[in-house]
Amino acid sequence: MTARATVLVVAKAPVPGQAKTRLSPAVPPEQAADIAAASLLDTLDAVLATPGVVPLVALTGDLTRAKRSREIRSLLRRVILVPQRGDDFAARLVNAHADAAHVNAGLPVFQIGMDTPQVTPELLDECVDKLRHVDAALGMATDGGWWALGLRDGYRAGPLRTVPMSRADTGALTAVALKQAGLRIGLLPELSDVDDMATAREVAALLPDSRFAEALLVGALR
Repeated sequence: MTARATVLVVAKAPVPGQAKTRLSPAVPPEQAADIAAASLLDTLDAVLATPGVVPLVALTGDLTRAKRSREIRSLLRRVILVPQRGDDFAARLVNAHADAAHVNAGLPVFQIGMDTPQVTPELLDECVDKLRHVDAALGMATDGGWWALGLRDGYRAGPLRTVPMSRADTGALTAVALKQAGLRIGLLPELSDVDDMATAREVAALLPDSRFAEALLVGALR
């Protein structure tokens, strides 16, 4: 099958004290990082099972100190791996899109993070297909941010540099910035980012057989 797009996962090594810190103090840093690792693994499973895409991960952080390091490394052998570049999160996103566009010249870039373990191959397939009809596909998150951004041309992620990240209006401001850059936008289904324990429990309830749900359950039993 000819590749339709690059699916770019922007990820952070799940190191205790550095990953999913907003889950604490509800859970200790070790468990928060384990939940992050489980979320990343479930996300990678979904990407790797999506037909007709090239998986690429832009990673930051030290995997040697990460929870579930061996399992993560095993899945990363099946993707193209690039380091994140940039002084802030917006710059790293822009550069990751450009790197994906460079590595797989001519392919659209569909980017997600590791905060939505509920993504499925079927959902990703539908979202990637959206890029046949628009310049940009934006998936809003319930907290006001966004969980996915697809670009028909990955080199056109530059407007993200002007958008304040991790705010309740980040999604809306991203849409405005993309439109002002002349991009035609299509909206994707809204999902919940796992940034707090209440949302984590809600998402886990949808995924009873996932690593993510297991990580939450193990922590609750301790």
